[in-house]
Amino acid sequence: MKITKIHAREVLDSRGNPTVEAEVNIEGSFNGDSSIVRNVKGRAIVPSGASTGEREAVELRDGDKKRYNGKGVLKAVSNVNDIIAKALEEKSFASQAKLDEALLQLDGTPNKEKLGANALLAVSMAYAKSMAAYNKEPLYQYLYKRDIYTLPVPCMNVINGGKHADNNVDFQEFMIAPHNAVSFKEAIRMGEETFHALKSILNSKGYFTGVGDEGGFAPNLKSNEEAVEVILEAIRKAGYEAGKDISLCLDPATSEMWQDGKYVFFKSDKSSKTSEEMIVLWGSWLKQYPIVLLEDGLGENDWDGWQLMTKELGNKIELVGDDIFCTNPAILQKGIDEGVANSVLIKLNQIGTVTETLQTIDLAYKNNYNCFISHRSGETEDTTIADLTVASGAGHLKTGSGCRGERIAKFNQLLRIEEELGDKATFAGIKTFKNQ
Repeated sequence: MKITKIHAREVLDSRGNPTVEAEVNIEGSFNGDSSIVRNVKGRAIVPSGASTGEREAVELRDGDKKRYNGKGVLKAVSNVNDIIAKALEEKSFASQAKLDEALLQLDGTPNKEKLGANALLAVSMAYAKSMAAYNKEPLYQYLYKRDIYTLPVPCMNVINGGKHADNNVDFQEFMIAPHNAVSFKEAIRMGEETFHALKSILNSKGYFTGVGDEGGFAPNLKSNEEAVEVILEAIRKAGYEAGKDISLCLDPATSEMWQDGKYVFFKSDKSSKTSEEMIVLWGSWLKQYPIVLLEDGLGENDWDGWQLMTKELGNKIELVGDDIFCTNPAILQKGIDEGVANSVLIKLNQIGTVTETLQTIDLAYKNNYNCFISHRSGETEDTTIADLTVASGAGHLKTGSGCRGERIAKFNQLLRIEEELGDKATFAGIKTFKNQ
């Protein structure tokens, strides 16, 4: 078996910005039988984030203001076609890890700044898909072999704020988690019914019902608290009980609020809070509302604050580190050593290869941390993270709200996987969340 062709092109993400798509062709005899020759192709598209951590792998952009306002990715595409392809075509690799190791050696920098994480990841993901096709197995099975696979609780971002929406809500994501279901199929139904109930309520209050980058509504509200209250109202309107059937998850993206050592509520009343005051705020919200997960409750450089927050709240709720960890196993290890968080957000393009992503997941599990699989705000029709979620047994993922095709594509893939698995599938439910 060998790679016969690698090709990349510039395509568009859900925000209409360029991103990298790669195709990897593999040809070879199957199980050593030279009479059976397979020629398969895997295709993958890399997503892009807006609210990004400082330590994320480098997303290579052209910087040419005459093309796509400087956001073109022709350099990254050229790096695939002129450097990666020439180095890897006509070669064989014993595993995904060996392919990714070759990619890392070609780049040779700690943060993928030479070739671009978007170039490397496109090839890494496409290779995984081509190998799954070559082996005639689903992508989730290629990534992890299991007897029973777990379908995740979909954490649906129904109200957007922060840098993901042009409104006056400071916190970036307010999510619903329909966990009291017998299957993923039923959980999605519960979530969609609540999503549409929320639209009806917002309409009745005279609020704007256009959606943000991730498909959630982005109304101007009276306060951040009103975002929670209106979601709870929607849960009731849809016929469910908050806390029992559907709980809440938050991603306030507080790194975006960090200014001069304090957290500034930059879109509402312009007030500020210390780390300690933010922890008190989250503690009060936990007492008032059925919240099971808090992502990035403090900023990426506030390590002392994170330690205190973990000490104060870590036995009550799942505390997910996104910007602070950046899906990087070395940084996650530091967090483990220093008692920071109890869960890590997993984004493929934060680290840049499939293997490094799987290494981060394995490290988390070995240290009793949860993994929360995530999309990016600039998404595509690529559904790799749906398979990754099932493969890793993460039990919960976020891939946007109840609308927009690039978000629903992941839900639809999970519905297909659940049907395909049949009695080899189980639904994660409430116990997937730390401390629940």
